[in-house]
Amino acid sequence: MKLVITLVELLRQLMERQALHRVDEGDLQEEQEERIGATLTILHDRMDELCVRYDLTMEALNLDLGPLDTLLARP
Repeated sequence: MKLVITLVELLRQLMERQALHRVDEGDLQEEQEERIGATLTILHDRMDELCVRYDLTMEALNLDLGPLDTLLARP
């Protein structure tokens, strides 16, 4: 389960980075920005719930890839 939740968190972070990039580029309307922000907040909350349910921490999900650093972005 730890690996599955780690992959879900990786995808969530990638989606968040893409959304922030689109906001910075001005590609979105204000309504779209608000909807994306709300969705990302919900996803983050769900990840917290999954971690609690399976007794994991966000630090535990961050796999060490050796010389490549860690899998997930640091907070």
